[in-house]
Amino acid sequence: MWRDSFRLQLFCLLMAVLALVVLVHNFFQLEHLDDDTISGSNWITENNVQHSLSQTTKTTRKPYCGYTQQTLSKREQVEQESLLAAIQWPKPPEGKIAFAQSSDPTHSDFVIVKPSRFFKVGDQLEVLVRMKDFQGNPKQYGGDYLQARIHSPGLKAGAAGRVVDGHNGLYKVFFTLLWPGEVKVSVSLVHPSEAIQVLLRLREERPDRVYFKSSFKSGRYSETTECNVCLPGGLPVCNFTDLYTGEPWFCYKPRKLSCASRISHAKGGYLKGLLTQEESLFFQSDVNIKRPILSSGPDSVIVKPKEFTDSSSMDRAEDPTASPSGYYYEDQWRSRTHWIHNFNKSDDITECLQGKVIHLFGDSTIRQWFEYLTAFVPDLVEFNLGSPKNVGPFMSVDLRHNILLKFRCHGPPIRFSTVFSSELRYIANELNNIVGGRNTVVAITIWSHFSTFPVEVYIRRLRNIRRAVLQLLDRSPKTSIVIRTANVQELGPEVSLFNSDWYSFQLDSVMRKMFSGIAVHFVDAWEMSVAHYLPHNLHPNEIIVKNQIDAFLSYVCPLQT
Repeated sequence: MWRDSFRLQLFCLLMAVLALVVLVHNFFQLEHLDDDTISGSNWITENNVQHSLSQTTKTTRKPYCGYTQQTLSKREQVEQESLLAAIQWPKPPEGKIAFAQSSDPTHSDFVIVKPSRFFKVGDQLEVLVRMKDFQGNPKQYGGDYLQARIHSPGLKAGAAGRVVDGHNGLYKVFFTLLWPGEVKVSVSLVHPSEAIQVLLRLREERPDRVYFKSSFKSGRYSETTECNVCLPGGLPVCNFTDLYTGEPWFCYKPRKLSCASRISHAKGGYLKGLLTQEESLFFQSDVNIKRPILSSGPDSVIVKPKEFTDSSSMDRAEDPTASPSGYYYEDQWRSRTHWIHNFNKSDDITECLQGKVIHLFGDSTIRQWFEYLTAFVPDLVEFNLGSPKNVGPFMSVDLRHNILLKFRCHGPPIRFSTVFSSELRYIANELNNIVGGRNTVVAITIWSHFSTFPVEVYIRRLRNIRRAVLQLLDRSPKTSIVIRTANVQELGPEVSLFNSDWYSFQLDSVMRKMFSGIAVHFVDAWEMSVAHYLPHNLHPNEIIVKNQIDAFLSYVCPLQT
């Protein structure tokens, strides 16, 4: 009898231990799980096929967990629909368009409307662009992505133009003439409309075309698994969704290690073979990517000075959304929305930043600000935090003048080489930890690393940052907050699929709308890169960065006028 009782107790003990093991296993597998997320086992690709990094077959858009699991208020839903509607792009006619019928910059041309009329500073210049296909036939629909600028090389002057799509193969470009002399017009086809449709498809169907990885380690044993905003397939996942912002991030669970053993995040790589042979024809460097469109007549006009006007104010516009927002003259950026002081001496920068803490949040394009300031100001010395090169976080200190300059990259997705897990911080959370005040300066940029994802993922991130910005301004209204916009870059066939200017332009448009009407300032890096004579670069040349810094510091230390 006692043996049966002992066996029963032993059986109950074993079952309890087994239940405890299962409970612990599930806990580590679903760390930080909240009510707004779904189990990784529910993320199935078509025909229940497990996700593969080498998969290149075309798929229809599936529910994408990075944004479909959001619970939006009515106001947030209305705003999101409005933002998506605002960036909706014109589409070609239904059906496939052969390469020969696609937009050809060589056959296309532009004309200056009334080139011989009398122009003076402040006038509008109108240009008509006529798109044609590779057979020389006029295009009958719009959707091409163009960039345009006016410039005077001898004066190192330049300004961006505003392009209006006529949806019929014709485009109007409007320029404001802002300096006297001979002013030339340049127009470029960045992508034909047919290529834009491919970029749209990739953004919606292949957000996994840039993939990420994390390393997990315990003792001498380590594993590496794939990570992303969403991981299709039925494998167990580690849920690293941020508890405060709800920003989703997942990694496939290591086979032997717990989710808690994650030590680093890194870019995994870029998928290949994303295009069909026909689609690849729309992405050719010397044919239809950032190619000039030439004029069929005069390509310049003579601009006379504006009479009886104070030259110091003739280029100012009261509207903060004025187009263009500024222009170059003698290689110096002149904003039309605020007065810019040129900080040509390191002492000027030191005087401006004395007693201040400057927080720089974002990607490598705002890291350039940290690098410029640290190199240019002698007393600003970088303190070695032992951070990976080009990754951060970084910190420079001027003890004599009580200046603290800090850079930290934004949270995932971020395509840096290796970021320690402990240093993966979301901008919104960092802002919530800042007290703020008249001696606190915050600068933010976030755009490039979101180009491969559906726009809803970016909207969610900006919504969290905006909420934190408003809370910071509410508790410390005198805090200076500056947003650096996106910028254009050099493009080739491969880069276009991941970081096209068109992707950046769409995200930048969303960002400007979401932060309009808020007490933040903008450094228009977009127009500053379009208007300049130097080749486009993801990381602009130092002279452009210098002009960005001048604009930034002019907000921090405005001129008394």
